[in-house]
Parts: sequence; C-alpha cells; structure tokens
Amino acid sequence: MVDAIHRTAFEAMASRCEIRLAAPDAHTADLLSRQAVAEVRRIEEKYSRYRSDSIVSRLNAAAGREPVACDKETMALMSYAAALFGASEGLFDITSGVLRKAWDFRRPRVPGPEVLEPLLALVGWHQVDCGTEEVFLRQAGMEIDFGGFGKEYAADRAAALLIEAGVRHGYVNLGGDMRFIGPRLDGRPWSIGIQDPRDPDGVVASIPISRGALATSGDYERYFELDGQRYCHILDPRTGMPVRHWRSVSVMAPMAIAAGSCSTIAMLKQQGGINFLNASDMGYLTVDDQGQMLYRDIS
Repeated sequence: MVDAIHRTAFEAMASRCEIRLAAPDAHTADLLSRQAVAEVRRIEEKYSRYRSDSIVSRLNAAAGREPVACDKETMALMSYAAALFGASEGLFDITSGVLRKAWDFRRPRVPGPEVLEPLLALVGWHQVDCGTEEVFLRQAGMEIDFGGFGKEYAADRAAALLIEAGVRHGYVNLGGDMRFIGPRLDGRPWSIGIQDPRDPDGVVASIPISRGALATSGDYERYFELDGQRYCHILDPRTGMPVRHWRSVSVMAPMAIAAGSCSTIAMLKQQGGINFLNASDMGYLTVDDQGQMLYRDIS
C-alpha cells in the first residue's frame, strides 16, 4: 500500500503545533499522531511552571527550604542545563526566568534598578545544588524554568517515538521548533520558511531540510517599543535587560534541543554570537539589528 502524508494540528505549550507523517492510511496516522501528542503533553504537564503539581513548581516552592527528589529524566535535563551554562559562559541560565517578574511586554515600561536588583540576586546556576537524585535551590524565591529548551526536548521525544514506530517521512513542529524524521515521500526536502522578524506575514528565506532539526530565537515574539528602542523577552541574566544585536537566529542541528539552545545562546551572546555559531558544527541563518542576513549550510 502506498503511503500518504497525514497532518495533525494541535495546541500545546502555548503554541500552535502540528505533526506531519507518512502512513498507509488515516487510521494508522491517527494512532501514531496520538502517541506523539501524548508524549508532548506528558512533558508539558511534568515540567510546566504553570502547573502547581509539576516537578518544576515543586522545586521552586521548596527553594531555600529543602531538596526535592527527582527522577532520571529530570536529572538528565538538569545536567543539560549545567552544560548549557558552561557552553554559554553563564548566559544560558535556567534560574534567570525569575527576571520575567520585572517585565510586562504588554506595557512599554522599563524596570529600574530597584526592581531588577532583588531579582538578579536570585539568579545564578551556582546557587543550584544537584545531587544524583535530588535538587536544591539554595535561596528562597529562586526559580528554575525549562522554557529555554522544553519545547525542543518534547519535539525530539515525540519524533523519537514516531521513528521507533517505523515512520520514515515527516516532522514534528512545536510552535516553530521542528524535528524532522525524513524527507517528503518523493525524497525531496521540506522547504521551511523563516519568518521575517519585522513582517509577521513575510519570510526572509526558505531552508531545505530533510532530517535533523530547526529552531529559531528572535526579538519579535514578545516585545514592546519605547522611544525608538525594541525591548524583547530574551534577557541577559547578568543585567536583567533584553538583548539587542540580533533580530533572529535560526539554527539547524541533529536534535531540536541543540538547535534551540544554540539559537538562544547566540542571541544572548549578541555581537559574539556569530563566533559561537561559527565554532559549532551547525548550520544557521541570522538576521542582525540592521536586517543583514548571514547563512551557513552544513547539508
């Protein structure tokens, strides 16, 4: 029986998501998609800071009081967070999410030092104690947040389930964080448009990709403008202020979690981001604050 590409759209992690996969019939495609969506929802429920019963919320609630027992999956993600902290020279810090309390991107207002400084005191991976089976946040008020790579991790896990089930063509797309299982049925790559950071209906380029992953970080998702300056949601954990150098950074990598992490690190490194990307084994497309593009193809 000849396969066809089937599409499933769903909402998860505050994003519009879709799965495209090749299957011999709609019933098989539906069963496979349901398994993948269930895995995405499992990860969302386990790690969402918006759910009081999530492990992240339990860790944050216990900050400054006691360590919290964590399973192997959570400890592996904490180890990944430690590696990102080192690779980024301290810029990718999962304790920096507390800084969001200083910023409301629905209102054009820049917080002053009196707001930022108490929050900055709560930021710092060095204040997180990770044992083999438990985690302790040393200061009351500290928070961790896996939002910097949670969607990408979920995309990888969902794709892994589909690959294990025998799917050979398709992709998982969680709000633009994409993991590719294989090319189109005819062997051609998928053509993925990269959004124009200054035109929500426009694209700056289309990238052909069959396997691996693609993720984009940018200054256009949550932001406000004040006195001619754009303030976006990607915050430097050292100052609490938004980054400015890049409009967007898209990274192609073998895994979505790596693509997303590296795109964010490049944004955080600002002018130094291009050196970081060039030192990696990954392809990229960047748009700087003047609208100039740089592209490296590794296929």
